[in-house]
Amino acid sequence: MALSRRDLLKGAALVPASLAGAPAPARPKLAGIITVYRQFSHGQHIIDRFLEGYGWNGEYHHPPMDLVSLYVDQHPKGDLTRERAARFPGMKVYPTIAETLTRGTSKLDVDGVVIVGEHGDYPRTPKGQVQYPRYRFFNETVDVFKSSSRVVPIFNDKHLSWNWDWAKQMYDTARSMKIPFLAGSSLPVTWRTPSVEFPDNAVAEEAVCVCYGGVDSYDFHGLESLQGMVERRKGGETGVKSLQAYRGDAFWQAHEKGVWSRDLVEAALCRSHTLKPCREGFNDIFPTLDDMRRMVKDPVAYQYEHNDGLKSTMLLMSGLIEDFNFAARIQGRKDIFSTQLYLPMPPARTSLASFFSPLVNNMERMYLTGKPPYPVERTLLTTGLTAAGVDSLHDGGKRLDTPHLKIAYKAPAESTFWRS
Repeated sequence: MALSRRDLLKGAALVPASLAGAPAPARPKLAGIITVYRQFSHGQHIIDRFLEGYGWNGEYHHPPMDLVSLYVDQHPKGDLTRERAARFPGMKVYPTIAETLTRGTSKLDVDGVVIVGEHGDYPRTPKGQVQYPRYRFFNETVDVFKSSSRVVPIFNDKHLSWNWDWAKQMYDTARSMKIPFLAGSSLPVTWRTPSVEFPDNAVAEEAVCVCYGGVDSYDFHGLESLQGMVERRKGGETGVKSLQAYRGDAFWQAHEKGVWSRDLVEAALCRSHTLKPCREGFNDIFPTLDDMRRMVKDPVAYQYEHNDGLKSTMLLMSGLIEDFNFAARIQGRKDIFSTQLYLPMPPARTSLASFFSPLVNNMERMYLTGKPPYPVERTLLTTGLTAAGVDSLHDGGKRLDTPHLKIAYKAPAESTFWRS
């Protein structure tokens, strides 16, 4: 029997607002679920911005929403939970995730969820991955959604999980339940110097990100920096078919052989604000290969091939630089396209961490509209690339086929990086 217009309207009225694509209430109520709340933790940088506000576009911005409940998984020395709860009585701390989301009732009683599963004392896998509980946080949140027959937007800080299968389950669950889902870090949305966007529909031939940091941590940031740029190429992102990691001597041998283009690496390094002086008495001489070998103690590279043939390489060169720099060769363009994804230099990076402001601002957009401003598929792909990089390193630099990373998506028409 065909449904009448009245039946259709009646059914639509039963669909939760977030499922119907309607905007959230005028002042959405948010719940925070975080690992730790101590100074300089991701939890502090993100939650404080919802409570305290932050500088934005030349004025002090107070988010048009209220963080009303909080769950904190661990309470290390220097914990800020009690102090913040006393200073912001509108925010109540609960002992479980379910109570945080229901606010002590029997049903979901918030309009958005902030998950920050970063920092804290958690075990490592034999491969060195920190087992942050993002998957558990997500699943306990979804359990409340199911029991309440309602969903609201979720933000997940950084990659989805250290475990690829769990990450894919999170993504699939969000899709099947029509949960607005945003994830990732500040790198794709922070300032750029120069302030440029990757040309829409350009044909990218090769791309690199030269950055710093450790495995299963800043490698994710470097991969995100790459993907936030090359996803705008002609045809959009097509997914990745293979990855190979290089470390130590294997890194330098690959660099000398041109496994990745050295002119792209040099162009990226020229964007760095933290390139270290390579010889005593001089600070403006570009480092030679011998200088790099001497200064970079544990170099790591992940090179991966996209399904459309693009070759991308993320290089961790700690000791030489402390920032994130992108360069690409674009078909039909003589000069190399390059920029820095700018984070304030130390110590301001640690104390102020202004790059969290555009991340929180994009979170606000989702909580107000019910629509993520950029695709979570980017984070799903970079999660898988990070795990594949760790696996390749664990297997001695073996080239790995990655058919599970056939993740195709389009970048948003609007650029989301911070221009002010």
